[in-house]
Amino acid sequence: MRTPPSPSDRPSRLGLFARRQKRLLRPLAGLLVLGAFGGAGYLYLQLPGTREQLAPLRDKLLNKAPLRVTSIKIDGAQLTSEDTIRKALGVSVGEPVLNFSVTDARDRLNALPFIDHVVVERHLSGEIDVHITERPPFAVWQHKGHFELIDRQGNKVPDQGMTGKDAEAFTKLPLVVGDGANEPAAALIDALAQEPDVRSRMVAAVRVSNRRWNLTLKDGATVLLPEGEEVPAIHRLAKLHATTHLLDRPVVLIDMRLPDRLTIREKPPEAAPQPDSSGKAGPDTTPGHATQQNSAQGGSSHASAPPPGNPT
Repeated sequence: MRTPPSPSDRPSRLGLFARRQKRLLRPLAGLLVLGAFGGAGYLYLQLPGTREQLAPLRDKLLNKAPLRVTSIKIDGAQLTSEDTIRKALGVSVGEPVLNFSVTDARDRLNALPFIDHVVVERHLSGEIDVHITERPPFAVWQHKGHFELIDRQGNKVPDQGMTGKDAEAFTKLPLVVGDGANEPAAALIDALAQEPDVRSRMVAAVRVSNRRWNLTLKDGATVLLPEGEEVPAIHRLAKLHATTHLLDRPVVLIDMRLPDRLTIREKPPEAAPQPDSSGKAGPDTTPGHATQQNSAQGGSSHASAPPPGNPT
C-alpha cells in the first residue's frame, strides 16, 4: 500500500501554477527567440551595403526556387504594342516570379505614351495579368505654338515619351486650332465625319474668338461657319457641293454665317496676254475682260438661298 505524501512534500501554489502554465511558456519563449533573431536580421539588412552583399545569394536562391513565371496575359492595349508592354514589364516567362516587382512594372507602364492607367497582378501560380486602360487621341489641338493630342472630351492625352515614329501614326487625326478649340471639337468633327466630301478637303478647323468655327481647305479656301449652327451648315455645304461642285471651284472664301445667304469670293482670273500691232503680247483691254477683272477685284459674288418655306 502506497504511503500518501506528507504535507511538507506537497508543491506550493506557485509551483502548481508553473506546472500548469509550462505548456504555454515554452511556445512563448520560442516566439521571443524568433522575434529577437528576426529583429536582428532586419537591422542587419538596413546597414549600408548589406543588400548588395546578399544579392548574389538571393539570386541563387531565387533561381533554384520552383516558383517561376508561367504566362503573361495582356488586355486592353490598342495603341501600345505587345512588345513594348513586355519590355516595360521587365520579366519573361521562366524567370522567378518572386523576383518580379509589381510596383516597378506599373510605374514603367504608366510612363508609356497613351496609357491612362494600368493594373498589374502577380499570382503565385506563376501567372502575371496586365490590364491596360488607354486614352485614345481624338484630334490634334494647336494653340500657343504647341501641338497636343486630345480625347473626345478635349482632355490632353498622355503622350510622354512619344517618338517621331509614334507621332506619324496620328498625322491623319483632325487638326483644331485656337484657344478653347479642344472642348467643342468633338461635335464638329463628328459632323465632318458624316460628310466625307467636306472632310477630305479640310486641313484644319479654326476656333474664332471661342464662339464659332472656320474651316481651312486644302486649296487655301476658307469656309466661315455660323455661330451655334456649325453642324447644319456643314450638311448644307455638302449638299451644295453635290449639286454645284462648289468645293472644286476656284474660290477663296465661302461665307455661311447668314442663314438665308451664301457669299462666295472667287479667285481673280489670270488675264491672258493680247498681241499688239507689232505682234508682241500686250495688256488685255477688251471690255469683257475688264468687266471680269473689276468684278474679281470687287471680290464677291452673292448667291442668295431662299428662306425656308419660300417656293422660289
